[in-house]
Amino acid sequence: MAVTGWFVLLVAAGVVPVVLLDESIGAGWALLGWLALCLLLALVDLVLAASPRAARLERSTAERVRLTESADAVLYVTNPTTKRMRGIVRDAWEPSAGARPPRQRLDVPAGERRAVRTTLTPWRRGERRAAMVTIRAIGPMRLAGRQASIQLPGAITVLPEFASRKHLPSRLARLRELDGRTSVMVRGQGTEFDSLREYVRGDDVRSIDWRATARRGGDPGGAGAMGPAQTLMVRTWRPERDRRVIMVVDSGRTAAARIANETRLDTAFESTLLLAALADRAGDRVDVAVYDRRVRGRVQGARGADLLSKLTETMAPIDPELLETDWSSVPALVRSMTAQRSLVVLATPLESPGATRSLLTMLPQLTRTHLVLVAAVTDPELVTAAASRGDRPAVYRAAAAERALLDAERVAAAVKRLGGDVVSAPPLELPPAVADRYLAYKAAGRL
Repeated sequence: MAVTGWFVLLVAAGVVPVVLLDESIGAGWALLGWLALCLLLALVDLVLAASPRAARLERSTAERVRLTESADAVLYVTNPTTKRMRGIVRDAWEPSAGARPPRQRLDVPAGERRAVRTTLTPWRRGERRAAMVTIRAIGPMRLAGRQASIQLPGAITVLPEFASRKHLPSRLARLRELDGRTSVMVRGQGTEFDSLREYVRGDDVRSIDWRATARRGGDPGGAGAMGPAQTLMVRTWRPERDRRVIMVVDSGRTAAARIANETRLDTAFESTLLLAALADRAGDRVDVAVYDRRVRGRVQGARGADLLSKLTETMAPIDPELLETDWSSVPALVRSMTAQRSLVVLATPLESPGATRSLLTMLPQLTRTHLVLVAAVTDPELVTAAASRGDRPAVYRAAAAERALLDAERVAAAVKRLGGDVVSAPPLELPPAVADRYLAYKAAGRL
């Protein structure tokens, strides 16, 4: 049994005449009589209310939604009884599902069905679930009602937001320049021959193709016996295609730290999605593994639209594990993906030398064969704290922040001495910074 606010007001209304009466035996009996009348009316209202347990429930929910986007969860309530079902219904989703409104009014005539629509705006990745539905059916006098919680499982998969996709068009434009689809032609070590064109001032003389010039006829040095001066021919180049890009995302305990209102793991996923989309458009093969002491997720051999679809579905349910990452197994993991020289991106934070000892020990095994890039997210609050020294507590915080920044610089220098490369930036800047470094490798012919 559940009472409403109207029942409370009804009981309170009986207090007024009792207070006006003199303190006598009649006043006490009057109060008891009034309470008995209110309880009787509530019981009658309870009997006249429809049974919520008799309701038949169905749920229709979208299978997946991107983080911060909204989706509708529709609850269908069928009233098979002969009484009108009025009251309140609550579809009990997890708080992180962002269900709005949490409670809604319900009015289902006898033998009919009504739809109750809830808007879900999740603020966490993964599978967000609903366990049960609570219905409170109120009687016609609105004094009391029946309440029941009915098991009705539901779930929706929340995919990574991929907010960094806004950087993709500008990086694709730069990629087209490198790829020779615009008037800009780039020549670098290890690039593939694309086509021949006439020499213009400013071209690298090392790109002159003397044989092609001779085949056109004439003397490249000027007019001679063979005829008028001949225009020189130069080669144009494009970045090599079908290279391998392997991304290993660290899902250990350090990935659980929240920076700028998102975990380091979420930032690593954003960087992975942007780089995967860019590398796939460049014609390179992309493989991804999420790893701590075991492979938590793996995408291999996918191309095109299927690549991003599989990546988001694989990343969605993964949360950081509160344990140390076993970096000693990463070289074997990379060998299981490819044996050829590749760009290996390690998405992991660079903290104190002690915390990254296993990473530094493993790194030479990768740098001997592959081009290794460590993508590390930095905390902008450390820079702010290091610059703030207004009082004694601020000075201590600044000293701690300076020590953390120096430790990160020492680890980055150690990575470079071991043959690797480092890109570090705040959460919003790291994905485009990783993409820019990839384009720089393509332009320099290192990939």
